Order: sequence, then structure tokens, then C-alpha cells
Amino acid sequence: MPMQMTFRWYGEGNDKISLQDIKQIPGVTGIVWALHDKMPGEVWEVEEIAKVQAQLSKYGFNMDVVESVNVHDDIKIGLPTRDGYIEAYKQTIRNLAQFGVKVICYNFMPIFDWTRSDLFHPVGDGSTALFYEKGMSQDDYNAMAKYILDFTEKYNMSFPGWEPERMAKLDELFKAYKDVDHEVLWANLKYFLEAIMPVCEETGIKMAIHMDDPPWDIFGLPRLLINEENIDRFLKMVDNPYNCLTLCSGSLNADPRNNVAEIVRKHCDRIAFAHIRNVKHFENGDFSEASHRDCDGDTRILDILKAYHDCGYEGYIRPDHGRHLWGETPGNVRPGYGLYDRALGIMYMLGVWDMLDKLNKENK
Repeated sequence: MPMQMTFRWYGEGNDKISLQDIKQIPGVTGIVWALHDKMPGEVWEVEEIAKVQAQLSKYGFNMDVVESVNVHDDIKIGLPTRDGYIEAYKQTIRNLAQFGVKVICYNFMPIFDWTRSDLFHPVGDGSTALFYEKGMSQDDYNAMAKYILDFTEKYNMSFPGWEPERMAKLDELFKAYKDVDHEVLWANLKYFLEAIMPVCEETGIKMAIHMDDPPWDIFGLPRLLINEENIDRFLKMVDNPYNCLTLCSGSLNADPRNNVAEIVRKHCDRIAFAHIRNVKHFENGDFSEASHRDCDGDTRILDILKAYHDCGYEGYIRPDHGRHLWGETPGNVRPGYGLYDRALGIMYMLGVWDMLDKLNKENK
């Protein structure tokens, strides 16, 4: 079985892109979905999941991959209340299993799910893309959060990890994380995973942690999934086949020292979900997201895809953030999640994969 191409979709009434649009992209068999109105810590109820299943099955899509079942801050901080939230998470896993879900993508980043300084930065060809100004993360976190939240409010969009209810308590959250350094966060991640692994084994669902985005500490908050060394530590810390990675090429390659293809070859059997995203670096440490074409960025997309192909990867893969093209502007597109550039990215990836298949057959 080859790798399985998927497409992230934010749900009816929450995404300008329709399932009918996605159905017309060749090769897409699954929708990466979520219940985006759920707060971290809430149980995903069977009736809510069934509603999404009905929407997807109408178009022949599977719902094997969920992104994201967000982890409550009390679990990350290690508060006494964490056990109750972990029990709720276990129930969500069991409920998802009833519908054939195979992979849960999640992250363990304190407070901020991802960070960018410009959601619609001009790329130079008339398109725009997500942009990160490296110096920004040393400044006022409230100013950065206000920029993103003002956007979500103006255009009536919700971003996972940027729930307004949580962001309204930013100062309180920073105080709560005051004593959470790297080692405390590692310990709390281990506690969480060891608690839920028996349920993963029982249900057959793999937990696939997403890389931290960007891969360095921001605003004094620790980041863990940032490089090969830390990925090694994570997989050894809870050495269970259900403790897996969502290996995101763009998140890791925001730091040009990371070599994603090497990590793929090293840990292919523990990668449950692959995100393919291209990043262009600037000398001052800023970066912009780019098209999926290898030469348009510095992520070495061709090397990464070849590594997956050489390893016989049969897991789930999706195009990650794309540029905003052909009339996709603030208000009619989710930042990074337009239709056209992600569709182009899929065709590029499938073209590379098809050629690698062909070369393999010819060389046998």
C-alpha cells in the first residue's frame, strides 16, 4: 500500500473550501478533520463525531486522521487537575476509535500552538504566504497575540490553539507556566503519554506529536520537539509503537540546521503522519513559507519525499501550508490553508512519488 494522501479541512460553516472542491483533487483519499468548536479538555462526543463522518462518507473520504485533539494546559503544567483532563482525553480516544480513526495529531507546546508575525506576507509574484520575523518572539507576547486574534475576530475564523477564551487569559497562563522549564515539560509529556498508551493499545490509535512551530523557545516558553536529538529522546522516553510523530518538514526546517530526510530514514516506522511544507530562509533568521516545489524553498522537499519512498512509507501525508493564490485574500481564505497551492502541492508530491515508483520498477 502506498502512502495515503490527505487534505486538511476545517468543517462545514468553518471552511470556505468544500468537500466537493477537495474531491476534485486527484489522489486524495482522506480528510484530516477536527471538532473545531471543542475547547481543550472537553470530551469529543459520539454524536458530534458521527455528524462529521456522515459529511465525509458522502464523498467517499475516510476520517482516519484527526488534527488536533488539543491537550489542556493543566496537563502541560502538571497541575493536580491533570488526571481529570487525561481521563477525558482517554474517553475521546475511545469515542474516535468507534469511527475508525487511526491517528491523532496533537502538540505539547505551551500556550501558543504556532506563531507567525504576518499572515499575508507578499512573496513577490503576487501571492502571499505566512511569514515569521525572528526578532518578534523576544518582544511583547500580547502584541503578537492581538495581531492574530484581531484577524480571527474581523473575519470570524477560529484557529486551533488560538481559542479566544484561552487567549483572553494570556497573562494568567504565562504566570501558570512560570516554573515550567524544559525538564518539567518533558516530565509532564511523559506522564501524559504513559497514562494514555494503554488506551491507544486497546483502540489501535496512534498518538502523533507535531513538531514545535517554530523550533525554538519563544517568549521564554520551552519548546521540546525541535531537532533530531530531541526527537530521539521523545521516542525513547515512551518507547511504544503507538507513541509516534507527525513529522512536519516546515516546522523543523524553520531551523536550517535540521535535516528532515535524515530523521525520516532514522524513524520512518514511528512517523504516523507527514506534513510537507516548504520554507525559504533569510540571512537575518526570518523565514517565509513557499510553494511545495523543491527549488522555491530551502526544505529539500525532493530529499524528504525520496526518504519516505525509500523507506516504503505507507502512512498518511498531506500538503501543509501553501501560499494564497488567485484571489485568495484575508476574509475568504484561512491563512496558509487555501485551496489552490495545496492542490498544486499534492500534484507535485504525487508526481515525484509516481516517478520514484517508475524508476524502482525499471531498476528491478
